[in-house]
Amino acid sequence: MSTSTISTHDTKLDLFADIKTTNHEQIVFCNDKASGLKAIIAIHNTVLGPGLGGTRMWNYASEADALNDVLRLSRGMTYKAAISGLNLGGAKAVIIGDANTDKSEALMRKFGRFIENLNGKYITAEDVGTTTKDMEYVNMETDSVVGLPESMGGGGDPSPVTAYGVYMGMKASAKRAFGSDSLSGKKISIQGIGKVGMHLVELVHKEGAEIFVSDINTASLNHAVSTYNAKVVVGNEIYGLGVDIFAPCALGAILNTENINALNCSIIAGAANNQLADENEHGDMIKDKGLLYAPDFLINAGGLINVYSEHIGYNRENAMRDTEKIFDTTMNIFGLAEQQDIHTQKAATVLAQKRIDDILSVQSTY
Repeated sequence: MSTSTISTHDTKLDLFADIKTTNHEQIVFCNDKASGLKAIIAIHNTVLGPGLGGTRMWNYASEADALNDVLRLSRGMTYKAAISGLNLGGAKAVIIGDANTDKSEALMRKFGRFIENLNGKYITAEDVGTTTKDMEYVNMETDSVVGLPESMGGGGDPSPVTAYGVYMGMKASAKRAFGSDSLSGKKISIQGIGKVGMHLVELVHKEGAEIFVSDINTASLNHAVSTYNAKVVVGNEIYGLGVDIFAPCALGAILNTENINALNCSIIAGAANNQLADENEHGDMIKDKGLLYAPDFLINAGGLINVYSEHIGYNRENAMRDTEKIFDTTMNIFGLAEQQDIHTQKAATVLAQKRIDDILSVQSTY
């Protein structure tokens, strides 16, 4: 996945130069003065099917930051769908604004109109800063939306399935590193205990892990302590904590040179997207340090698997069964990385790209 930042020259975005490096198919800028909507939809690749990816609402420091985020996230969705065996392409959207104060029914419905104009090429879902209720508003204007409430025939909140996939990847990592997939007695630090992170806390607690948590939300921390006997770690102290498994479950790009040098763990396996600040530099750095990294776009694919199931006719049992396969795929990635002497993120990308290329060659004869 691309980790480049957006270039600026005389305060102007060098957009085409940047998307040439990421090979995106289409970038759509959405603006509506009446509702206050400012959004970007990035469609990376639709070889395997329509681009599916959630809509993130975030108060970005700059429009360049928003564009850089959506480019990285959408490319990650391409590989996430491909490596999971789904007939989907990769896309993502970001809405620029404060989800607590700027969001409205009108804004979300107008955003739905922009999606409808793409004629099914982009399918959206909830993400950071958006909810199933927001998807209901989007659905009033377009059918190209998943992650709807169960009352509307949807799969509801996908975060439990996302957490289950991370849990499967974590267990596969333990199997590879320690010889057993059991997490009983393992020390696990979880950075970010939002919807996905808290479900992950519950899963590893049930297996008898010793849990350490970090988050900016005091209520979430109190719940983890009182319900799951977790121990609170303050801020950046979580990087140097002596644990077996470190699970980044907040925002991305936290695996940078400084933080990797500070890590005192054996395994990195978490839910956050785009954890590596620079894919190749920091992928190699983790490998050279002797840490085992479970690629983020592989093990956090449970949510995508869940909404894909909704797209083709929702069945929760099928979604959970397909998510469980993340264990075997993760083991295969570890084997491929060792065989080719490459870092695990690159091994996962190679495997995902191979499926895209194989299907593209099939389609070329149609």
